Amino acid sequence: MFKKIVAVAALGSLFVLGGCATGTSPVGTGLITDVKGPITATELNGSKSGSACATSIIGLINKGDASIAAAKADGGITNLATADYHTKGFYPFVGTTCTNVTGN
Repeated sequence: MFKKIVAVAALGSLFVLGGCATGTSPVGTGLITDVKGPITATELNGSKSGSACATSIIGLINKGDASIAAAKADGGITNLATADYHTKGFYPFVGTTCTNVTGN
């Protein structure tokens, strides 16, 4: 009986944690994720760069500002050239998505 209770609890936890600690990714998130992808690009060439990140811990603690505006402020950028993201994580425990920008 104890083994059945443990099995049901383990299965239930998979459903509860099913949407935790995920981020933007063109291929989805797996057990271990380390993916980069594009957001936007212009015809400008950027000499400055900036970054802004947000983190999720088990989907219960979500913190940060990964906006393009925050990344531009980090790099002192007024004219945006490119914006990309980088998502890293160990599902379903932790995940981080950063927005990386270049510009002038």
